[in-house]
Amino acid sequence: MFVRLYSGALAGVEAVEVEIEVNEGGGDPKMLIVGLPDTAVKESRDRVWTAVGNSGFRRPKGRVTINLAPADIRKQGPSFDLAIALGLVALQEDFKCGVLEKTAVFGELALNGHVREVKGMLSLAEAARDAGRKAIIVPDGNVIEACLISGIHVYGVSNLRQAAELLQGSSGRSPERIDRKKYFRDSQSYEIDFSEVRGQAHVKRAIEVAVSGNHNMLMLGPPGTGKSMLAKRIVTIMPQMSEEEAIATTKVHSVAGLLKNNGQILASRPFRSPHHTVSNAGLLGGSNHPRPGEVSLAHHGILFLDELPEFRRSTLEVMRQPLEDGRVTISRAAATTTFPADFMLVAAMNPCPCGYLTDPKRDCRCSPNQVSNYRQRISGPLLDRIDLHVDVPAIDFKELSSERTEEESSVLRERIERARQVQASRFMHESRIVTNASMASGLVRKHCRLDDEGSGLLEQAMSELNLSARAHGRILKVARTLADLDGGGNIKTDHVLEAIQYRTLDREVWV
Repeated sequence: MFVRLYSGALAGVEAVEVEIEVNEGGGDPKMLIVGLPDTAVKESRDRVWTAVGNSGFRRPKGRVTINLAPADIRKQGPSFDLAIALGLVALQEDFKCGVLEKTAVFGELALNGHVREVKGMLSLAEAARDAGRKAIIVPDGNVIEACLISGIHVYGVSNLRQAAELLQGSSGRSPERIDRKKYFRDSQSYEIDFSEVRGQAHVKRAIEVAVSGNHNMLMLGPPGTGKSMLAKRIVTIMPQMSEEEAIATTKVHSVAGLLKNNGQILASRPFRSPHHTVSNAGLLGGSNHPRPGEVSLAHHGILFLDELPEFRRSTLEVMRQPLEDGRVTISRAAATTTFPADFMLVAAMNPCPCGYLTDPKRDCRCSPNQVSNYRQRISGPLLDRIDLHVDVPAIDFKELSSERTEEESSVLRERIERARQVQASRFMHESRIVTNASMASGLVRKHCRLDDEGSGLLEQAMSELNLSARAHGRILKVARTLADLDGGGNIKTDHVLEAIQYRTLDREVWV
């Protein structure tokens, strides 16, 4: 006897449909799985065989061959357990004609028949819908995540018997439903706010500029000046994620197995802050079976690198591709996998090894050579991709104890969203260009024209401040963003002056 079911396999953050063919023949009772399964899939033989018996179903009496097609795609993880078990049950039970052809099944089985949730359900559900399946059976813990995909019926189950009853048509259950828009809206919240930060008005201004144009930025200052505190609150002033962005970000976290609270959608922008001891694979993604790294987990959010010079130089260099392309490609002998990595880089560092070079109250113990070597740990190509360099000085007692009301994140976000709308109109006919930071040299020449006064001022700054050639384009992009914050008109002299202030680390000592 032969039956066919459908499931899915992950390939990066996307998924492909997998046909599960179950055939019972003669001979001693035995189950064989073919179709390029990994160790977890091979081990499902014992889990499935035991779960079928413990759920009260008859087990096949002869040799069972299970083929996972297409055979040239590696099948990983335990998500095929439930589909394989239902295939064994279907060999012995009466299932409604055509139901198996319309349904995709996902879930890991416990030995008692309980169904456990699996990773990557968002991508698996999307693949099932795109393949033409009308319904999916998923673990109860994955229901909300699966319901985020429109156009397909979702049924949650807690055990194997419930899944079998669904396919037999005897459960009488209706598909699970959620109000996607309400769920998305209710999930957009932050526990922190920019109003909690005292003082540092010029740093807040620089952050507002950086977020408005999606510019990468570096904060430079002694320990304890609030660099990390400011960085953590940047996500609260970024434009709220669209539903499309939220689903794309949730996919990455789902594949990595990081979703909590019953598969809750990530409607708030992610903030990732890896330690400086992170490996290349941890930052970029990798291992034998590639999984997302920190640059992908920060997709549509913030990647914060604290103590930037303490990171291994080779580790920092691997970020050059995702910073440029918005995605990262990992090549292994078995396959090449691409993960999304469209993030805003925010970095922080001390001005010197001891940290007190710019502190007016503490003496620096570092020699000029030590300071130079410390800063040289950051390569020119990486620094080239950071548009704003901001000094973060120590805060005095009066500012800390001030009763002055600071601007809330919502106020800053409104101004930033207006500036983003100006950019969206400007680049509406450009491919993959949505913010000023993404402009190539041709677009810079087109949209960042200066008047004679502004051009002369920039020429003087390049000469007197020994700014590098790469600083020229960065200054123009930031000046364009400053003009957009003021309504999107022409770039004025004040915009150029402020943009020049953000390039202090581009002097010859850094080249």
